[in-house]
Amino acid sequence: MASPTVSESRALKHLTGADPVMAALIGRYESPAAVRARRGRRPGDAYGALVRSIVGQQLSATAARSIYERLIALFADRTPTPRELLESDPDTLRAVGLSRAKVAYLRDLAEHIEDGELDLERLAELPDDEVFAQLVQVKGLGRWSVDMFLMFHLGRPDVLPVGDLGIRRAVQAEYDLAELPDAAELERIADPWRPHRSLACLYLWRSRDSTPVSAGSD
Repeated sequence: MASPTVSESRALKHLTGADPVMAALIGRYESPAAVRARRGRRPGDAYGALVRSIVGQQLSATAARSIYERLIALFADRTPTPRELLESDPDTLRAVGLSRAKVAYLRDLAEHIEDGELDLERLAELPDDEVFAQLVQVKGLGRWSVDMFLMFHLGRPDVLPVGDLGIRRAVQAEYDLAELPDAAELERIADPWRPHRSLACLYLWRSRDSTPVSAGSD
């Protein structure tokens, strides 16, 4: 099992000292690398990550993986380029299991890239709020999808996906809440985790044996 990096060790020390509930979670589960690996392989490029995110919205990890694999199988087992998506018959894309809405979202992403309205290469240089402002111009990319992109593609350390159902359920269980926390309650509980909320969320997902799933429409 991989040991935590120096920066992860500092983050774990902070979380352990800041919140006894989080300290118990960290003591209960494996290293951050092992927790992160549970998500499986994802595209390494920004465009591929966004395509995969749209495909997986509001689906279980198993269903999302199956549909994504059928999609890339249409394109020699690789992410279709924006031009290929735009030139593909929408019915062919729907046949792999994509909803009509998700086909429209993928095409809108492709159009933004083809038209030069979305410069994916520049996103890594922008602060979180500006990445959000850029990405939500694409239909189907909302708060949850952007949070996943920030956390898992750009590696931003202090993201709290308040719209994630797994996080809300985990916080309800671990903090013994009567109801699922809303966004404001989640922000309040997570405030001591700053600036390491992304890592805290990995352990919350692990506590429910779950992967990220949007709690509603994105």
